[in-house]
Amino acid sequence: MIKPKINLSVIVPLYNEELNSYLLFEEISEVFKKMNKSCEIIFIDDGSTDRTLEIIKTLSPIKIISFRKNFGQTAALDAGIKEAQGELIVTMDGDRQNDPRDIPKLLNVLQKGNYDVVSGWRKNRKDPFGKKIASRCAASIRKFLINDGIHDSGCTLKVYKKECFDHVDLVGEMHRFIPALLKIKGFKIGECKVNHRPRIAGKTKYNWRRGIKGILDMVSVWFWKKYASRPLHLFGGIGLFLIAISFAAGGWSLYNKLFRAVDLSNTFLTQLFMFGLLIGVQFFVFGLLADILSKSYFSSTRDTVYDIKDIIKNNKSSSGVHVYRQEDSLMMSNTTV
Repeated sequence: MIKPKINLSVIVPLYNEELNSYLLFEEISEVFKKMNKSCEIIFIDDGSTDRTLEIIKTLSPIKIISFRKNFGQTAALDAGIKEAQGELIVTMDGDRQNDPRDIPKLLNVLQKGNYDVVSGWRKNRKDPFGKKIASRCAASIRKFLINDGIHDSGCTLKVYKKECFDHVDLVGEMHRFIPALLKIKGFKIGECKVNHRPRIAGKTKYNWRRGIKGILDMVSVWFWKKYASRPLHLFGGIGLFLIAISFAAGGWSLYNKLFRAVDLSNTFLTQLFMFGLLIGVQFFVFGLLADILSKSYFSSTRDTVYDIKDIIKNNKSSSGVHVYRQEDSLMMSNTTV
């Protein structure tokens, strides 16, 4: 049998959301009824310790992915994306703060703007004051390091074309930086203001530990954006800079010792020469090793430093433009005297 074509997959990670999961499913289903599309709902139970899994098993139609333990939101989204069959993928939180009624709006912006990704922007957030401050600080750091061009990277409510994830695997807390990772690949990113609702039931899963992990992952994305295919340029450059400083310090030390009879025992120049040279050589060698690992990664995985949108082959000439073929070149070479 030929499987029916699915237009849209909605992916929702859940962790201890027994009071929200059923209501969220009902809301998404209501939105689906008003859309002329073939849709699927994928709930990922991220090792919940309450009745979340028991409740969502009673829902239909639905596809459920159940983790053996809590692996985190990024892992849950990655599993859901890999399982999704839809041409378009919508991701959203399971706490009902994202409004499913915004899904048609995101799809409309995606189509009209010819975007590959449209990210929700929770302009009027209904979060506690402390969480708002933490989010603004993280947004400032993200803009400085990554500058992905969107206001609210932390909003899980997004719509993607399925092809965006052909060469993307999510780890750590990377779900916040999917638009940045895709922008590196050349995908077109858009943004749309969405409704944000206060949490009515359940407890927030965000804490300071997730914030620290997010900042570290942000640095990883910055490095990937700038130096993934050329780490030698970063580490080798730092190494050469330190080596140059060490040689300058060594030359100045030698000049003072030989021509000015200066006692170098109370200066830092000799230490600067030795340590600068050793650390500089280590950075340079580390850059070479990182370059080898980078090339090994790209040659052994499906990932590439580029992403092809289309391959166009024009075999017919038009408007007086002649398309040369290999036999044309051979004919010209044979007639040349």
